[in-house]
Amino acid sequence: MRFRRAEAALLLVDYQRGFLHSQGFVAAQGRDVSACAAAARQGYALARAAREVGMPVIWTRHVLRADHADGGLLTTELRPRLGEIGALARGSEDVEIPPDAGVEPVDVVIDKPRYSAFFGTALDVVLATRGIRGLMVGGVTTSMCVESTVRDSAQRDIRTFVVRDAVADFDLARHDASLAAMAFGFARILGANQAMDAIATGEANFPLP
Repeated sequence: MRFRRAEAALLLVDYQRGFLHSQGFVAAQGRDVSACAAAARQGYALARAAREVGMPVIWTRHVLRADHADGGLLTTELRPRLGEIGALARGSEDVEIPPDAGVEPVDVVIDKPRYSAFFGTALDVVLATRGIRGLMVGGVTTSMCVESTVRDSAQRDIRTFVVRDAVADFDLARHDASLAAMAFGFARILGANQAMDAIATGEANFPLP
């Protein structure tokens, strides 16, 4: 699969305080967020590299109404604890992208109500307007919002590249299983160095594993 920077964007999924910070809602439930924080730092480095060469940078945030009326089954049945603790509520600190991410005015920030960055958002329009047919993806968590987004991207015939070092999960087994699933039928999995080289050179070929 060939990466072409001229028709690609960097998509960074849900690097938000709630998923990354020791005081966020995830850590407050007893989950270790250190792997997600490390992945985010790699994602921030990718964003700086992409921006330097004019490659669009798109950030997503998982954001719900304060009353969670738009949460659907996610907050009522699948993950009811989210609704009980008011997680991901618009206006809360947990939905914010940390300042050290270095989001710039030229970047695109998209709020989404579900796992996939394509569901209920303007992402399709943003990509079409810019002629983007390839996505380099980082984000958290690997098995939920990242994989949901990657699957939807592949179904749109968008060439999709997942940066292994820029994605993470709260559970290593789920993380590994998700990477394996994406590699099998939806995306090419890259290391950070491969991703940086592809951004810098503008083109790279990543053959089937």
